[in-house]
Amino acid sequence: MDQPILQVKSLKKYFDMGKGEMLQAVNDVSFEVQKGETFGLVGESGCGKSTIGRTIMGLYNRTDGQVLYRDKDVHRLKEKEKFHFYRSMQMIFQDPYASLNPRSTVKEVISEPMQVHQLYKSKKQERERVYQLLEEVGLNRDHANRYPHEFSGGQRQRIGIARALALEPEFIIADEPISALDVSVQAQVVNLLKDLQIEKGLTFLFIAHDLSMVKHISDRIGVMYLGNMVELTASEELYENPLHPYTKALLSAIPIPDPDLEEKRERIILEGDLPSPINPPSGCVFRTRCPMAMDICSKKKPQWQEIDKDHFVACHLYENDIPKTQGNQSPVVHIQGR
Repeated sequence: MDQPILQVKSLKKYFDMGKGEMLQAVNDVSFEVQKGETFGLVGESGCGKSTIGRTIMGLYNRTDGQVLYRDKDVHRLKEKEKFHFYRSMQMIFQDPYASLNPRSTVKEVISEPMQVHQLYKSKKQERERVYQLLEEVGLNRDHANRYPHEFSGGQRQRIGIARALALEPEFIIADEPISALDVSVQAQVVNLLKDLQIEKGLTFLFIAHDLSMVKHISDRIGVMYLGNMVELTASEELYENPLHPYTKALLSAIPIPDPDLEEKRERIILEGDLPSPINPPSGCVFRTRCPMAMDICSKKKPQWQEIDKDHFVACHLYENDIPKTQGNQSPVVHIQGR
């Protein structure tokens, strides 16, 4: 296998909340992304997946660990190296309206990074490139002189995608790019990203909470819970053979398009609130909501291990030296028919 284009090693990102409290947004997360693939990050809101994306981009400083892009530490780049780094890696943001300057026309929004990096010698070349990008994302050149508020949410996200492509990057972090869009538009945007990936040889880090959509676009998927990576494997393997109890609960929440099957299937319901990342549970962070929790889960953090080829999980259920007996803690998750 080729050298990964991106390596995240034991990454930690804590936020100082004052009075000696630290919010542990990302806690010891590691993964790699190969050139040309789409790596999906999924999990509930607040699990740290967007923080990982912003820390990789250098928008947040790391607390500990490393982010290596083409073997260079992103957080130790010199100013000139950062300039080239941001040409190679771009970001699509979650809210397509908040991420676009309402006082700028679409042409100005898309051409701004070109001007910063001095890509074109003439305004005509720059303008033609804007028109080309608009057409590539499914819009037309007549849209160039309009303002963001004149577009629908899906169209605004297409403008955001065009801006991300303006510098011809090879790596794009898509931070929940469809969560703010209507369901009818989400598939169109995902299919657009897939087409652009094939056409331009792009690599994606795709961040989302919708597992069904992540499966559609991702080659491999990492599952996040409360700042920790709990499972990582190929997309098809995750759906066919989920190992972690949290992954199983997420998968059971995906609606089945067949009404008869949907009525008969069993759904894993997670009870209780998500624990605070300021004061996470001891041992396994999922134990307070886990139906399989054992005594060891409150005492020891599970080890990250490869259970099958390229299938990684952090759970005491798969550690050979841990007795598989239920502890005194009552299950806090129940299964019900629908």
